[in-house]
Amino acid sequence: MDGGNQTRISDFLLLGISESPEQQQVLFWMFLSMYLVTVVGNVLIILAISFDPRLHTPMYFFLANLSFTDLFFVTNTIPKMLVNLQSQNKAISYAGCMTQLYFLVSLVTLDNLILATMAYDRYVAICRPLHYVTAMSPGLCILLLTLCWALSLLYGLTLTLFMTKVTFCGSQKIHYIFCEMYVLLRLACSNTQIIHIVLITTGIFIFLTPFGFMMISYIRIVRTILQIPSASSKYKAFSTCASHLAVVSLFYGTLCMVYLQPLQSYSMKDSVATVMYAVVTPMMNPFIYSLRNKDMHGALGRLLLECPPKN
Repeated sequence: MDGGNQTRISDFLLLGISESPEQQQVLFWMFLSMYLVTVVGNVLIILAISFDPRLHTPMYFFLANLSFTDLFFVTNTIPKMLVNLQSQNKAISYAGCMTQLYFLVSLVTLDNLILATMAYDRYVAICRPLHYVTAMSPGLCILLLTLCWALSLLYGLTLTLFMTKVTFCGSQKIHYIFCEMYVLLRLACSNTQIIHIVLITTGIFIFLTPFGFMMISYIRIVRTILQIPSASSKYKAFSTCASHLAVVSLFYGTLCMVYLQPLQSYSMKDSVATVMYAVVTPMMNPFIYSLRNKDMHGALGRLLLECPPKN
């Protein structure tokens, strides 16, 4: 391909899921509602944990950070998508697209690592209860969270820098709701083999390693719980892990639907799965973690009752 066709694209067109005006109106109100529910739900979780001393434990410390990550994640993608659904101008600048991609990769990675850290917390609490206070000290919790943030931001920066080396030409149209790496790679006219290899190798380390760690942790947790003689104690131990397992299943299930496939087979049909992990999962997490959680119910009740009434 000659150099004249390889001029750098200055912007992309985010066409979204549908180009039909009628469907776009429906999608706008649907995504706006989901965004507001996500924001309110995660903000309430953060405030409840922050203001209730009874929730100042490692498990809720990591949960508050997970809610913050989900809040940041949806704010990175949904507002721009809502503007596009209501506007004739669906352009996003090259710099804006790369910025969105950076935060997208970083925050998904951070979600993954925080979930792994929460699994470790549950493992220590159930399998090593006598060592819990020392094993999950405030200093160690802050260190673990700092490592999660540092690794996530570094991973996002690395992949984004690789993407800046990719040449785009021809079509600027992205039939997607945000700037997603696989979709952008399909628009590339330069050789993407190296970045594809980097995606696979780093993805195995960043995502499958924590997932394997979580599975091993829960196998040991289940073995420990089954050895508990009291049925009520077994139920209590299982209930402390049920919410986390539900979130892990939802998170990894939707990610696998999107990314466990060759780049060449990535198509528009994956938009539904993308909406699941990009919009539905952050919206559902507050409900999952507050469902049948008496401590969270009590904290949310006290938070809302102490709010001053509106005139």
